[in-house]
Amino acid sequence: MIGLGGLTRKIFGTANDRKLKSFTGRVEKINALEPELQALDDDALRARTDAFREEIAAGKSVDELLVPAFATVREAARRVLGQRHFDVQLIGGMVLHESGIAEMKTGEGKTLVATLPTYLNALTGKGVHVVTVNDYLATRDADWMGRVYRFLGLSVGKIVHGMSDEQRREAYACDITYGTNNEFGFDYLRDNLKYEAATMTQRGHAFAIVDEVDSILIDEARTPLIISGPLEDRSEFYTAMDMFVPQLDEEDYELDEKMRSASFTEAGNERLEQILGEAGHLKGESLYDVENVSIVHHLQQSLRAHKLFQRDRDYIVKDGEVVIIDEFTGRMMPGRRYGDGLHQALEAKEKVAIQPENQTIASITFQNYFRMYDKLAGMTGTASTEAEEFMDIYRLEVVEIPTNLPVSRIDDDDEVYRTAAEKYAAIVALIDDCHERGQPILVGTTSIEKSELLAENLKKAGYRQRDFSALYDPNRKTAAKVFQVLNARYHEQEAHIIAQAGIPGAVTIATNMAGRGTDIQLGGNADLRIEQELADMPEGPERTAREEQIRADVVKLKERALAAGGLYVVGTERHESRRIDNQLRGRSGRQGDPGHSRFYLSLQDDLMRIFGSDRMDGMLQRLGLQEGEAIVHPWINRALEKAQSKVEARNFDQRKNVLKYDDVMNDQRKVVFEQRLELMSGDTVQETVTDMRYDVVEGLVAKHIPEKAYPEQWDTAGLKEAVRTTLNLDLPVDEWAKEEGIADEEVKERLTAAADEAAARKVAKYGPELWRQVEKSVILQILDHLWREHLATLDHLRSVVGFRGYAQRDPLQEYKTEAFSLFEGMLATLREMTTAQLSRIELQQAPPPPTDADLPEMHAHHENPTTGEDEMEMADAELAYAGGTATATRPAGSASAAPARDPNDPKTWGKVGRNELCPCGSGKKYKHCHGQFG
Repeated sequence: MIGLGGLTRKIFGTANDRKLKSFTGRVEKINALEPELQALDDDALRARTDAFREEIAAGKSVDELLVPAFATVREAARRVLGQRHFDVQLIGGMVLHESGIAEMKTGEGKTLVATLPTYLNALTGKGVHVVTVNDYLATRDADWMGRVYRFLGLSVGKIVHGMSDEQRREAYACDITYGTNNEFGFDYLRDNLKYEAATMTQRGHAFAIVDEVDSILIDEARTPLIISGPLEDRSEFYTAMDMFVPQLDEEDYELDEKMRSASFTEAGNERLEQILGEAGHLKGESLYDVENVSIVHHLQQSLRAHKLFQRDRDYIVKDGEVVIIDEFTGRMMPGRRYGDGLHQALEAKEKVAIQPENQTIASITFQNYFRMYDKLAGMTGTASTEAEEFMDIYRLEVVEIPTNLPVSRIDDDDEVYRTAAEKYAAIVALIDDCHERGQPILVGTTSIEKSELLAENLKKAGYRQRDFSALYDPNRKTAAKVFQVLNARYHEQEAHIIAQAGIPGAVTIATNMAGRGTDIQLGGNADLRIEQELADMPEGPERTAREEQIRADVVKLKERALAAGGLYVVGTERHESRRIDNQLRGRSGRQGDPGHSRFYLSLQDDLMRIFGSDRMDGMLQRLGLQEGEAIVHPWINRALEKAQSKVEARNFDQRKNVLKYDDVMNDQRKVVFEQRLELMSGDTVQETVTDMRYDVVEGLVAKHIPEKAYPEQWDTAGLKEAVRTTLNLDLPVDEWAKEEGIADEEVKERLTAAADEAAARKVAKYGPELWRQVEKSVILQILDHLWREHLATLDHLRSVVGFRGYAQRDPLQEYKTEAFSLFEGMLATLREMTTAQLSRIELQQAPPPPTDADLPEMHAHHENPTTGEDEMEMADAELAYAGGTATATRPAGSASAAPARDPNDPKTWGKVGRNELCPCGSGKKYKHCHGQFG
């Protein structure tokens, strides 16, 4: 029996079907233009770009040019790359142009699809950003697809780690710019720290196409981009906070040792308010007034330092420094520091020198960065499971694009074992079977640790970890037992490995995110083999013959792989998200190839444990399941997918909640950055400075002269002192109060006139041009200083506002209210400090205008949500050590290269990442080599 919904779909088709149908008319029109364009010579085809630009200048919209522009790109790609867009790829391009997400299976040519909307939108001259997941893909795609754009007369640039500002400016000035999400985001933040508009690198946010959109806008978006710098010395403050915690009794605080958290009880709050008030540290009456947010935060960190962290267990004191001890290995971790003021609290507790805390200078989430674009689009192989989030957060509709050829991959039901050991034994047995038949196999794991565990099992079974060159001979009788292990870290190396994972007999173990953006081709990738094997061979008949031989070998190897059943994909456990599982499955069966996929699970897997594997274990034992036997049933698949959808919904709620808090900061960030740009770009800030001065005068009068009060009730002494402090004027305010019939308005007018005269004297003394320069310099530097302080205060507020929930108050609403109050206070302080500084400043000589050289020391950070490692620190480390030579540049701020590392002298190595290759040249990771001795 078909339900009403099913009947409607049967008659009218799904919403996705109807959407696809709406594109078919334009596809037919593009196809009709093909003979006409094929008849044009290269110059005539290229000339169409200028004609399109003229039409746009004359008022035509890009929508009106879609059909002829797409037809032009298709013909250019056919001539330059030898690749002609399929009809389904044209539909994918239209989805991207209309700000949607094109969900296209692996191997359907997403990279080529992006050329269509990229070219069309680049005709406006506003610039198009194509966003990739790593530097390797940004470089590869800019060079590869760049051939089409350049053929048609457009300029192409790329943004990768380590480039100078000048190189970045040139890349952003191009019609089309390729780069990674991290680089685009950090460039935006850095631009808003510059002192001159001419030194900014980006030129706006018109249109972005995000490749692997699910990875970037969902997985990576769990953590913000942060630029930090050292805070000024606040050691006295940390020492002061450290004095109060030892005065508390046990009933004054509550500890959660498991979560390593601590909070003050009601009695503790009252006790702290008393002793802080006596010491003169409390602002206002309550400890939880918004002005005391930083004090509360650092008191909590001091409480954690004293009550939850033990010397010689969690840390040691060595050579006057607090050194963290790794809780898993028990080894010292020199150079690592706890964040958020905790390390400083430990240093204050141990009475050693307190190092400056790193302060957030600027930060933004990927959600708020990409929502700045006038037009946003994305493409991936897996997005439909997150369609609700894409629509809710980004207003992006997911459209499933049909495959060019039907998918013939077989997806088997999961096999469930009681223990992880049984599961791994079954996987090794399957690998042996595939290897025996010459079927390539890809094994996906959820973490690097589990990849290494499976690798150890394979080694015990007689496999060797080495490259696949031993499998290149298509005439070999038996395949060598070799395997490769991949993780999403060394992107170029990983892309070369994944490209050859389709060779008969190849065994590849990969973490789920590894190798994205590169197709697995059955038989291997001939172009990459030629690039690797013939890198040193000069052009000539010998090289040509060798190239032909390699291509012929790849054809034979593909035939063998097809005969063996195509690529076999194995999942070693279910991921929290169905989307990640689908990514892994989608590796097999590209372009109609045969393939196979299956997941092997055990009751000890994380997801199975969370969803009641104890009950299932008892049931399986009662059913008489023997060791090594598996249970296989479609019901298990459905139950697991239901569990995964629950986890996905919970994760979405968490991301949404984080975004709600960041939206508050984002509104303020936009105001500050727009104001900053306006100040930088203007010839003069005189009007702004004058308005600030008038606001300050009005505030001073309002504070010291109550409304409708008699002159004898005025605080004339306080007003006179405030005028001297803020306006640097010694005025007879007390005498004015004695005049007959004087009112607060007249006092305000006299103060304003005196302040205007003093400002005019400064202009006359130093000259209008120089003084305008001084005004701009002062206001920008004070704004930057206050914004950084404000960010730190908001961080501290965010960490303590959750406790308001215990008083039945909505923490988010409380955060919004107090953040607004803090922002207004920051603007008031900006007006006051700018006015005070300009009234007191005296120039000895002409000051140079602020430049980028005056920017603070900065470091970029983006924590990988999966591994917890800092991706920017890792990227810097990878550049820093290449065969013993240093080639690093700082990710932000400084452009100076790191000193060269001597493999024989550990003193020259500096800070080495735990997962970085050891600088000694052993080829091992640092944590498994010299790092284990620390």
